[in-house]
Amino acid sequence: MTTAVDTPAVAAELEILREQSRVIHRVLHLNTEGLTQEDSLIQPQPGGNCLNWVVGHLVNTYDTVVLPLLEEPPVLGKEALKRYDRGTPPVREPGEALPLTELLAAWDEASRRVDGGLARIRPERLEQAAPFSPRQNPDETVRSLLTIVIFHQAYHVGQTALHRRMAGREGAIK
Repeated sequence: MTTAVDTPAVAAELEILREQSRVIHRVLHLNTEGLTQEDSLIQPQPGGNCLNWVVGHLVNTYDTVVLPLLEEPPVLGKEALKRYDRGTPPVREPGEALPLTELLAAWDEASRRVDGGLARIRPERLEQAAPFSPRQNPDETVRSLLTIVIFHQAYHVGQTALHRRMAGREGAIK
C-alpha cells in the first residue's frame, strides 16, 4: 500500500529542495568569485555583518541544522563555527574570522552533503517532529524546517551580492 509520504509528489518536492540548494550554492560562488579575505571583512554601514560572517553563517546553518536533519555528518562542527551563530556580533577583527577560502571549501562540502542527504532521506523522516522551530511552531516537522532553512540560505546568499558591490566589484548575476 502506498502512503501519503511515499508518493511521486514527495520525490518531486525533494527534487525542488535539491535544485534550490544547488542554485544557492552556485550563486554564492558567483558572488564571491575573485574576492579576497580582506574583501570579506568589509563592514556594511551603518551596520550588519561582513561577507565573511555571512558565508560562515551559511556554512554553520548547513553544518549544525540541515546536516543533522538529513542524518549526515558535519563538515567543520559546531565549535569551529560558533563565531557564526545567529545573533553573534559582527566580525570586526581579522583574527576573529576563518579564512574565506576555508569557509568556501566547507560550503562546497556541506552543499554536497545536503544534496546527498536530500536524495537519500526517507519520506517518513520528513513527517517527524523537528528538533526545534525558528518560528516557535509547535507543529514544526523536518519537512517544514527544511523549507524554512532553504529560504534562510537564499536570503543570506542574496546579501552576498551587496557585499560584492561593497568590495568594488561588478554584480555577478546580470
